[in-house]
Amino acid sequence: MNHVGKAMLEQKDETMKAKLERIAQQQNLKVTDAEFAEFLDSVDELSHFRKMFKYPKMSDLPKVDLNLVDAESDAIYLCGNSLGLQPKDVQEYISEELDKWAKMYARGVHGHTNGKMPWAKCDEFVLDTNAALVGAKKCEIAVMNSLTINLHLLMYAVHSQVRFHGFDPEECVVVLQPRQNEHCLRTEDILDYISQNGQSIALVLFSGVQYYTGQYFDIPSITACGKAQGCIVGWDLAHAAGNVPLNLHEWKVDFAAWCSYKYLNSGCGGLSIVFIHENNFDSYPPALWGWWGHEAESRMEMTNEMKFPHDCSAYRISHPPALLVCPMIASLKIYEKTSMQMLRQKSKLLTAYLEYLVNYYFGKMSTVLKNPIYCEVITPQDPEQRGCQLSLKFSANFSDVYDQLQKRGVVCDMRFPDVLRITPVHIYNSFNDVRRFTESLIDSFKQLSSGEQQ
Repeated sequence: MNHVGKAMLEQKDETMKAKLERIAQQQNLKVTDAEFAEFLDSVDELSHFRKMFKYPKMSDLPKVDLNLVDAESDAIYLCGNSLGLQPKDVQEYISEELDKWAKMYARGVHGHTNGKMPWAKCDEFVLDTNAALVGAKKCEIAVMNSLTINLHLLMYAVHSQVRFHGFDPEECVVVLQPRQNEHCLRTEDILDYISQNGQSIALVLFSGVQYYTGQYFDIPSITACGKAQGCIVGWDLAHAAGNVPLNLHEWKVDFAAWCSYKYLNSGCGGLSIVFIHENNFDSYPPALWGWWGHEAESRMEMTNEMKFPHDCSAYRISHPPALLVCPMIASLKIYEKTSMQMLRQKSKLLTAYLEYLVNYYFGKMSTVLKNPIYCEVITPQDPEQRGCQLSLKFSANFSDVYDQLQKRGVVCDMRFPDVLRITPVHIYNSFNDVRRFTESLIDSFKQLSSGEQQ
């Protein structure tokens, strides 16, 4: 980012809407001008990261209508909240390990202890960066399993765990609901409930970013409130890790778990990561043991006596899968070239730009398009209470809108009962992606309001 551009974007004490309008005015542009998206991309110092990912073309998409788009142009990929793009270096890392397996290292299984990434220690190669991304100490995280498995191990997949222990989930699990006619939980309502009922609550468990609404919860306040009442406080960070800044150690979160295939771009079914605060190492030893949780120095002695290391690695069950570590390494090497603070700064502006265009063209009170179809953003307006994702509800059938967008090369996702999730991701999406999405949605609304389905 050039000196002038950086100064413009970093000014504070203004709403994101006002910031966008100010920057546009300084360039003698309107926020809705195509040239404004081009300008924002030109001063985006993170824009070069896009070239480090394999970006799909329109012709790659299964439901695109090639009569409506240029087959060789980039798809409009706004679905990193569901599956991150593939880093270009993934194939190289995986091929290297496959080659190691195929050749001399396979004899005597020397691959476990030889090569640039010995298989027996492959998970250790991604600990430092994963810890930095979530504000943890290296000893407080472990890379293992999948997210739901880890939530079971840490005590979740709540209903099944409650049933397993002989209790009725209807009586023992409290699910907080938003106020009437609201989509998101208010922080004060969460804190009030915990404060009033905390003495009867064993576990407070929230998602860091809610998958449906995109709401980013106040993790430090909720954690502090729960712990003040003597509750264990855990977090499902599937939609938060790599999306928003986290500081799990400082916030004194008891435990957390997250996946790596969304914002961490490690491929479908990628490895999960767990966090256990070092204050809990003595208080909460693993409930389920696995041989890989034994200390490394004496693991192969097979004494049938467990010796746990004094860190989060004690929770590991099995040998880490080297081929699944490879995509994570490729992705994290990109994250190492920047910081969550820089990504967050871009993300706030990028998502605000999306919100601005959506409200301008498609808001219920907008008269720009004179189209009877409109949409509503149900994600919080406050940029501090959301990450990359905006969740949209439509006055038309949302699956019809989704179908029209797919024909125009937009990759997003739908979640029942009635939401489309649109997610410009900071590390590879551009402002031009957002503008192109808006144009596709305009065309989709025109098609739907005409009563014709292509």
